[in-house]
Amino acid sequence: MKPKSACLLGLILFFTCKIITLAQLSEFSSEEFRATDEITAGKPPAPPTNIKATDKKNDDGTHITISWTKSADDGNGANNVTSYNILRKSPESNFETITKTLIKTGKTDYTDDTVKRDKTYSYLVQAVTASGTTSNSEVTGAEATASWFHTGKKWLFLSVVLFSVVVIYSIYHARSGKNIFIRRIPGLEAVDEAIGRATEMGRSILYILGLGSVSNVATIASMNILSQVARRTADYETALRVPCNDPIVMNVVREMVKTAYLEGGHPDAYQEQDIFFLTESQFAYAAGVDGIMLREKPAAVFLQGTFFAESLILAETGNSVGAIQIAGTDKEHQLPFFIAACDYTLIGEELYAASAYLSREPMLLGSLKGQDYGKLMIFAAIVVGVILELIGVNWVTTFFDKVSN
Repeated sequence: MKPKSACLLGLILFFTCKIITLAQLSEFSSEEFRATDEITAGKPPAPPTNIKATDKKNDDGTHITISWTKSADDGNGANNVTSYNILRKSPESNFETITKTLIKTGKTDYTDDTVKRDKTYSYLVQAVTASGTTSNSEVTGAEATASWFHTGKKWLFLSVVLFSVVVIYSIYHARSGKNIFIRRIPGLEAVDEAIGRATEMGRSILYILGLGSVSNVATIASMNILSQVARRTADYETALRVPCNDPIVMNVVREMVKTAYLEGGHPDAYQEQDIFFLTESQFAYAAGVDGIMLREKPAAVFLQGTFFAESLILAETGNSVGAIQIAGTDKEHQLPFFIAACDYTLIGEELYAASAYLSREPMLLGSLKGQDYGKLMIFAAIVVGVILELIGVNWVTTFFDKVSN
């Protein structure tokens, strides 16, 4: 055999033996590692420790908080813990899982919000591996009880007390006979002017309550204004007509106007037929009221209450007959139409304050003044908070965040 051929044959035999040896070693290593993985996977992880179950404070007795120290194999050790599971036992049942999804590693607390008040529950925490092997912690228990007072709301409680004291003081101050200043509201100051104008012209007054029900706040405020208007029309013996959209509102209004005429000393001037039910349909009501305006041409029109798309139709018709119009509603989308077509408009809370403004009753005036003081304090707190935030001091916002939570 030639030297070159012998050398080539030797190299081939050498590399063939090397490849066979490496293949055997690889097969042995794979089997060894597979066996090691099986042993590791089947071995239970270290259980969570220091498990505690405590009743959650400042709640209604339907929460228990469970806390624990994470497993030694969570991020350390065998590092085979992938999640945690919470099991609960009540006096009527055995341990059962309460977590809808497994809790991620690293988390060491869980709040159970499915408990019943004044019942004792037992809990344990499971450490879970990727293969599903679990290890249970020790068992602990707690009773869910309701808190009498939310300690985090104490500042809110003190604010309510302070506001109540201010209102009570204002009422007492008003009852003592002292003069209470209330800012001028042009729309309410024009009530006497409108009634006087109707009396001089010998025409009627048309009072429109809108489309609200008897439980609507704006309707109630409107009925209070109507009561004061009725007192004045009784004195002047001016006709007052009230078309109603709701039959219940009609009956309440009849009683209020009748009482106003009686207290004014003119019970004989009260005409029940002048307060009547028109229709519950929105635009049929608007058309009916417009017809009354065009036929009778009232000297004064009051639009007070809840209004919707019919507001401009009513206001423009009243304007076309030359009536002095005083409008008011709590529907901010309708205010632009009233402002454009009416002589005076009550905006927002002016509608609610009207009864106190017109009657000058001490109880109502004191309450109104107390609310104004309360709003002033809130406004001052907002201004101070904004200034402090601008200069980098955020304790005001932190304080209110704690109160709200």
